[in-house]
Amino acid sequence: MTTKPAFASDDAARDALTIDDVRAAAARIKGAVVRTPMMRSLTLSQIAGCEIWLKFENLQFTAAYKERGALNALLHLSEEQKQRGVIAASAGNHSQGLSYHGTRLGVPVTIVMPRTTPTVKVMQTESVGGNVVLEGETYDDAYAYARQLEKERGLTFIHPFDDPLVAAGQGTVGLEMLEDVPDLDCIVVPIGGGGLISGIATVADAINPAIEMVGVQAELFPSMYARIKGKEMDCGGDTLAEGIAVKAPGEFTSRIIASLVDDILLVDEKALETAVSLLLQIEKTVVEGAGAAGLAAVLENPERFAGKKVGLVLCGGNIDTRLLANVLLRDLARQGRLARLRITLQDRPGALFKVMREFNEHNVNIIEIYHQRIFTSLPAKGLITDIECEARDRKQVDALVKALRKKGYSVDLVELN
Repeated sequence: MTTKPAFASDDAARDALTIDDVRAAAARIKGAVVRTPMMRSLTLSQIAGCEIWLKFENLQFTAAYKERGALNALLHLSEEQKQRGVIAASAGNHSQGLSYHGTRLGVPVTIVMPRTTPTVKVMQTESVGGNVVLEGETYDDAYAYARQLEKERGLTFIHPFDDPLVAAGQGTVGLEMLEDVPDLDCIVVPIGGGGLISGIATVADAINPAIEMVGVQAELFPSMYARIKGKEMDCGGDTLAEGIAVKAPGEFTSRIIASLVDDILLVDEKALETAVSLLLQIEKTVVEGAGAAGLAAVLENPERFAGKKVGLVLCGGNIDTRLLANVLLRDLARQGRLARLRITLQDRPGALFKVMREFNEHNVNIIEIYHQRIFTSLPAKGLITDIECEARDRKQVDALVKALRKKGYSVDLVELN
């Protein structure tokens, strides 16, 4: 195990969140959230070279673990606070968990979201009872406005991660994991603001300090990684793991993580896409980018996890269906099962037919054909044809390309980044 970094106020942070707090939260929310399964994946274990156990938090009613912390915080409200209502700034799973359980308990819930929030997320939050207010262009704008409304309306602000009550609720995930599989060597948890891993690490440290705690962040948003490592790193970009795309990690959670988490790994977008695809293809389960981050980290660092018994938290499953379709198709392209060939032809009768015969000979299915005659650097009698096709694997595509080149065609395979 690596040496854990430390902040001066580690002890105070650890005193603010204990396993007793998490156990109390578990008793408080029991029956109101799903006790999700913890299952071993034989196929993923074979691929990764370690024993993979999956915690299916994407099976919660709102498809994310966030319900746990939101409900625990709601159950601590006084009667006056319940009547006045609560408020939060969120464009993700916290908004749905808080809205769902707030409505169920009769507590008015206001959620401030940036105006740039996808319509589907606004609709999902409203469908479970949240009153959505759109304000600002960024999360920071929405957060500032939520704090303003908190004061103006006398509402109670429930932070998505930087709150001991919320972190205690999230820690119930760890309790269940270790009840089901007590001999885990390692637990790998996605990190956004840090609430989930703070709760789970508190549990693991109390039950078995030998368990290695590893956090994961997207390379585009390494906010907690940079803070713990004492580095200056840029945060921003279009990441698939939007659920953990947090620019400013929590103060409270940072201290817990510095004290109890052994390491934080970064994963790129390609690894996230591959992990999302594998979980759907192998486990037949839908996860969002953040939910696949743990698996992505294990697959990208095989030596680090080799032979270990590893618990992964599939923390959420809220992914846009069109985005999921794109991810799956891009993964097929990386495997060579989908390909785009760019072929230079002469613009004359029968030219395309001759190429089609080669596709037929190699049993490669053509999906789409695109001709480009105008915007090319070729002579006026030349054209570029892009052919999207489907094959068994990369070898079959390579054999087709080799045959076309042997017959004198200029062929390029259009690669994904």
